[in-house]
Amino acid sequence: MPIHTCLIANRGEIAVRILRACRELGIRTVAVYSDADAGARHVRMADEAHLLGGAAPSESYLNIPKLIAVAQATGCDAVHPGYGFLSEVETFAQAVIDAGLIWIGPPPSAIRQMGVKTEARALMAAAGVPLVPGFQNETATDADYMTAAASIGFPVMVKAAGGGGGKGIRIVAEPESLSEALAAARREALHAFGDDRVFLERFIERAHHIEIQVLADAHGHIVHLFERECSAQRRHQKVIEESPSPLLTPDMRAAMCAAALEAARAVGYVNAGTVEFIATEGGEFYFLEMNTRLQVEHPVTELVTGLDLVKLQFAIAAGAALPFTQADLSQRGHAIEARVYAEDAAAGFMPSTGTLHTFVMPTGLGVRVDAGVEAGDTISMYYDPMVAKIIVFDRTREGARARLDAALGETAILGVTTNIAFLRALLRHPAWAQGAVDTHFIERHLPELIPDAAVLPPDAAVIAAALVSLQGNTAGGKAVAENAAVSYDPWERGDHFRLGVHPLSP
Repeated sequence: MPIHTCLIANRGEIAVRILRACRELGIRTVAVYSDADAGARHVRMADEAHLLGGAAPSESYLNIPKLIAVAQATGCDAVHPGYGFLSEVETFAQAVIDAGLIWIGPPPSAIRQMGVKTEARALMAAAGVPLVPGFQNETATDADYMTAAASIGFPVMVKAAGGGGGKGIRIVAEPESLSEALAAARREALHAFGDDRVFLERFIERAHHIEIQVLADAHGHIVHLFERECSAQRRHQKVIEESPSPLLTPDMRAAMCAAALEAARAVGYVNAGTVEFIATEGGEFYFLEMNTRLQVEHPVTELVTGLDLVKLQFAIAAGAALPFTQADLSQRGHAIEARVYAEDAAAGFMPSTGTLHTFVMPTGLGVRVDAGVEAGDTISMYYDPMVAKIIVFDRTREGARARLDAALGETAILGVTTNIAFLRALLRHPAWAQGAVDTHFIERHLPELIPDAAVLPPDAAVIAAALVSLQGNTAGGKAVAENAAVSYDPWERGDHFRLGVHPLSP
């Protein structure tokens, strides 16, 4: 059945991404917003927009009754949840379906089965998907966990059974720390997910995080769209993603993709989803979790396959069969994505808030920018501080790395501090060139990845920033900026007006 009007139950970058796909498909769009987002870009872009409530997510983007009411009042026939917020909440998916609307996502049953990691592990074991050695027992005592940990072998990970995003995770190196880690993980899990259940897994040192994109329709067809490597992480949050993975051999890729398809079949999956694995440099891999939604890093897959995942989500939800088979699909070239955040790496990655006085994004062959903000918009304290994703494509991995480094160097953001210098330092590290960045690499090498801020004399800084603000990356701006030795974060003012990274910094 065709989709005519879609409610986008989200905000920011992903809302803008979905809006663009809807425009190309001829689908009318209805946006929603909180008090804090009244002037947001996704609100300005949509055909119509409706206020949900206060700035707090519980009063707005997490309010299921209000979202359903807006969808019904505006004549929507579909709802796209994006990622985050309610995208992996079974009750929201079911409420959308019960309201007679099309849910742009997987069946609620698949969300439920994959949403609790202990249940997902049991399903994967039955499907023959490799699992990290672990222990799960909802009635176990701390003494039982101690016995299990000794059997698994230290170090172990204590992990929350529900939720994700790196919350409710503790790495335990010795038996004496296990009880404290269990208590801490339970507290964090209860606060974040309303579920204090935890389980144990062996901690795989020097692990790589590999995920397989899958697509399935309601007619029994399922394909994989190859892998993304997301090993560059900080506190279990992805920083840079790429495809293909520099770790995988053809045989390892084939085995992981086959396992991902089995995982998706085990839950009767439909629509777009991602099966995540932990892999070792020795060639072993283990199921980690399944994300039952679109991923932040989906543009990486789009660039190496030539497919539009959001459009495919709409087609599948409308009942169409996949327009290709596995044999039709291939990877080409190399794509890398960097997440640009409003945060201060030198201050422990503290979020930075303020008005984007200047927001100049890179352009050029092989450069794509997905952003939910423009110059004049505000980065508030209420939501995730990601301001843009910069994604590049090139024939080779080194070509893509160099292109991304250059693109980040051409990015000018005034008004908040950003992590751009940190991203460029990571891309320039020798370990990146060798494909040797594992999930704890940033943690081990953090001092090397946070360059010292060079503070400019006030007059030179003001002249350089003004030229960039007024002219963008012009020859005049370049000359003055180079003479002033512009780096990043030169401002020492009290109104939070800061320069994240100058486009001409080395």
